[in-house]
Amino acid sequence: MILAGDIGGTKTHLILFRVEGGQLIQIRQEIFPSQAYAGLEEVIQGFLLKSEGAIDSACFGVAGPVMDGKCKTTNLPWIVDSEKIGKVFGIQKVVLLNDLEATAYGALGLAEKEYLILNLGQTVLQGNRAVIAAGTGLGEAILFWDGLGFRTSASEGGHTDFAPRNSIEIRLLEYLLKSFDRVSYERVLSGQGLFNIYRFLRDTGHGEEPPWLSARLSGEDPAAVISDAALSRKADLCVKALEIFVSIYGAEAGNLALKSMATGGVYIGGGIAPKILDALLDGRFMKSFIDKGRYSTLMGQIPVRVILNENTALLGAARFILLTDCMVRQEGTEK
Repeated sequence: MILAGDIGGTKTHLILFRVEGGQLIQIRQEIFPSQAYAGLEEVIQGFLLKSEGAIDSACFGVAGPVMDGKCKTTNLPWIVDSEKIGKVFGIQKVVLLNDLEATAYGALGLAEKEYLILNLGQTVLQGNRAVIAAGTGLGEAILFWDGLGFRTSASEGGHTDFAPRNSIEIRLLEYLLKSFDRVSYERVLSGQGLFNIYRFLRDTGHGEEPPWLSARLSGEDPAAVISDAALSRKADLCVKALEIFVSIYGAEAGNLALKSMATGGVYIGGGIAPKILDALLDGRFMKSFIDKGRYSTLMGQIPVRVILNENTALLGAARFILLTDCMVRQEGTEK
């Protein structure tokens, strides 16, 4: 029995798997609002009230840097400790991964129908791959070939300095520097980031905010309201905000591809991408992705796919347990 978790600033998603013949059989899943709980132990306790048996292993993808089995989450006031979880719940093996590491492992096991292709490209089978995911925050990870299979490298690339590429993005940076001492990519490529872009346009005279939009923004999730109004073309300010968001998203995905030489492809994960597919398909994302000067030809050859399976990080967390258990058995056999 494997307990897998995807721990984010907005929600904590847990799934219980049974392993049969090397395959993962999903038993039960549940989603908890992260902000309503004091820590992960409290969430697990609630989930295990309906448990179907003893848990052998657990793996959690956590939104934040993992060091020595611990993580202070970026967008939650939690400290997640693998050793403590193991002791509290009697689980022999507990592993923490960065949430994008988990997504990366999960992406390797998805079927083609679980992707939307933005750029077919020319896949280098053993070439590095990369994952970028905008949601509550912005996550990034790299997959590299070790001679036998792909391994992940965690990253906090979403917190690198935002680099504007044109006059409107320069003005966006100047606007945000009035509110933040430093502006990272996450400040513009996340749910809050989309709202930051919208506020910049509204506050700097790029259009009027209609009363109905003001009412919705005050009572609902701003990012969801803005993307909905943009995709339905009900508000020009929202259309412009989403266009800028998608353009910057493509540019940073391209930056990640260059830094990792991701000739094996780039996966677009996270909660936002599946909700704005029409905007990602209008060409703006890939134009920014490819627009890398002398490297534009190379960039055009890199496959780019949007992950459609919302359980990818959970599948990756469980898959990591299977992979490491297999490696341990191989090492034992060789000895």
